[in-house]
Amino acid sequence: MTLVSEHVEPDMRDRILVVAERLFREIGYQKTTVADIAKVLRMSPANVYRFFESKKAIHQAVARLLMGGVEEAAQAIAARPGPAIGRLRELLSTVHHMNSERYVGDSKLHEMVAVAMEENWDVCNAHMQLIGQIIGAVIGQGVASGEFDATDVPLAATCTCMAMMRFFHPQMIAQCIDKPSPTLDEMIDFVIAGLSPHGRATRAAT
Repeated sequence: MTLVSEHVEPDMRDRILVVAERLFREIGYQKTTVADIAKVLRMSPANVYRFFESKKAIHQAVARLLMGGVEEAAQAIAARPGPAIGRLRELLSTVHHMNSERYVGDSKLHEMVAVAMEENWDVCNAHMQLIGQIIGAVIGQGVASGEFDATDVPLAATCTCMAMMRFFHPQMIAQCIDKPSPTLDEMIDFVIAGLSPHGRATRAAT
C-alpha cells in the first residue's frame, strides 16, 4: 500500500500542476480557482488540498516549474567548456529570451509573475539568487582564465544581474519594450567590458 501511495501522490501533484498552468494560460491567474482545477481533474477541491495546502501553494509550484526551466538552461550553459566570455554572453541572452517568451508574450502568465513579484514569493527570491550564483560561477571561471578582472566575484555577479534587470525582470521587459534603451547585445557588451581587463571586451573572444 505504501508503494502505491509513493507513486500515486507525485503523479497526482504533477497532474494538478499541469492543469493549473493550463488554466492560468487560458483564463488567467486571478480568475483560476481550486474548484476550477478540481473540476478538470474530476475530483473534489478537498482532494486537491490533500496535495497542496493552499491555492497560493499551487501557484508557487507552477512558478517553480517555469523558473526551473530557465535555471536548467543557464546551468547547462555555465557547465559547458569554452571561453567564459562566450558562455556569459549566451547565458545572459538566454535568460532574457526565455523570460520574454514565457511571460511577456503570454499576458496571462505575465499576470501570474507580476503577482508573484508583488507578494515577494520565496520561490522568486530563490530563483534570482540561483541565477546570480550561476552568473557568478562563470565570472569566477573567467577570472581564473584571465578573461575577466574582478576582485570580488559575488559583487561582480550582483552588479551584472542589476545591470541586466531591464532584460531579466518580466515586468521591466514588458514596460520597456517601446522605450529608448540599449539593445540586449549592447547591454551585454557593456557588462562584459566592465568585467574585462582594462574594460575592453571583444566579440572575437566568443
